Amino acid sequence: MKKATSKKILIVTAICAVIACLLCYYYLFSSMSTKENNTYVYIDDDDNIDSVYAKLEPIATSNSMSGFKILVKYSSYTKNIRTGRYEIEKGNGAFTVFRKLKNGLQSSVNLTIPSVRTVDKLAEIISKKMMMDSLSIHKALTDSATCAKYGYTTQTILCMFIPNTYELYWNISVDKFLEKMNKENKKFWNFERTQKAKAMNLTKEEVITMASIVDEETANDQEKPMIAGMYYNRLKAGMPLQADPTIKFALQDFNIRRIYNNMLTVKSPYNTYKNIGLPPGPIRIPTVAGIDAVLNHVHHNYLYMCAKEDFSGTHNFAETYDEHLKNAAKYSEALNKRGIQ
Repeated sequence: MKKATSKKILIVTAICAVIACLLCYYYLFSSMSTKENNTYVYIDDDDNIDSVYAKLEPIATSNSMSGFKILVKYSSYTKNIRTGRYEIEKGNGAFTVFRKLKNGLQSSVNLTIPSVRTVDKLAEIISKKMMMDSLSIHKALTDSATCAKYGYTTQTILCMFIPNTYELYWNISVDKFLEKMNKENKKFWNFERTQKAKAMNLTKEEVITMASIVDEETANDQEKPMIAGMYYNRLKAGMPLQADPTIKFALQDFNIRRIYNNMLTVKSPYNTYKNIGLPPGPIRIPTVAGIDAVLNHVHHNYLYMCAKEDFSGTHNFAETYDEHLKNAAKYSEALNKRGIQ
């Protein structure tokens, strides 16, 4: 009789254990996400436990959501919510998701620094990809003390940004972000690039500034070394660069399609028609192709260039001003025919 009772107890215990395991799996270890692909949850610095639930519920099964809430109830998570970008992989259960969020095990973001013209635009684009807000980024990049910390001025700070793709955490602070960009800049300026800049008797910032003008002149990477060589010749000769893109920058009007003589009188250190030498800083974040075009410029005797009349985006080059005037007349006639003002 005692043996039969013991056997029944064992069976009941086993059944209870199996049920407990099944319930544990159902609530804590079965796939939490209802989506076919991996999804991401972004936890901001102003999130509380209710908003965390609100962000998880649209992608979670009801049972996993219940399991997640049980884990929260018996933990200190509500008092220590960590910001970040968290990947919810297909197959992750509530326990795994909870562990990621509680321990701050976030996934990185691939941030591409764009080749843009202004600090405003850079701040806007970065803020759309990262937790940093555009105002904080803009404030840092226009603050003299912050720029000086990295060896730049508010006019040259864009020189620090090399337009590549970087792996960062979504909740990185502005200070840490700038430190990362400064570190990547130093990595970009390897021995070979640094020596080429020295051979040209240009600082890194001057190379970047010239590259920004070259990039504005053409999107044709093959022609960029030719253009860079032309501007370098003018720089060495002590001639004004007379770069039309600097007039657009000085006027802060990037929709101008045609530069007129009355625009050339604008009072600005960026007006390369009035001021000899390079402007005080870049007129955009140049591409890597643009930077390398300056460092590997073509050695020639051209001092002038004018956009080709076929609107191919390339240029006619000239050694003399008379030749240049002929090229300019052809381009002007083509503009008039197309009614471009």
